[in-house]
Amino acid sequence: MSKLDDLSKYISRILRHRPEDANIRLDEHGWANVEELLAGMNAAGRKIDREILEEIVRTDKKQRYSFNEGRTLIRANQGHSIPVDVELVRQEPPAFLYHGTALRFLDSIRQQGLLPMGRLYVHLSADVETARMVGGRHGRPVILKVRSGDMHRDGHPFFRSQNGVWLAKKVDAAYFELMEESEK
Repeated sequence: MSKLDDLSKYISRILRHRPEDANIRLDEHGWANVEELLAGMNAAGRKIDREILEEIVRTDKKQRYSFNEGRTLIRANQGHSIPVDVELVRQEPPAFLYHGTALRFLDSIRQQGLLPMGRLYVHLSADVETARMVGGRHGRPVILKVRSGDMHRDGHPFFRSQNGVWLAKKVDAAYFELMEESEK
């Protein structure tokens, strides 16, 4: 893993789950002061400066982070386990969205539905390939096809994060079907 990847994962942990690890506070919308983040990370032994932080934000494949207009504040776009309001706007989803998970979780998901599991929202993808990649991070991947259009018509809210991830509070089992099991 490269130094930037390691720093990016550490920033993700701080901004989504454990701001106290860098001795910082997030505001109610998940924003952290950039200078405080840099100072906190350096004090924790993670050597970083503004130039490296800006490179991480610019090059992150998952587009996890955003700066405010003045680049004085930074936040994670979604994936929080701590209560913050990242100012998501309710949107009408496409007819179908996809969720990638590991085969070992399938029985539980069929019984309980898709739950946020320690996060604020269930994450859904607009395409199968992204869902397959996400599922593969946790083991042998399976893809669930979610009837998001039906859910929306039935009154379930959907949100789309700044980096394009679709979010829902929960997906009941009645709204998805197993699309495929990968051969991994």
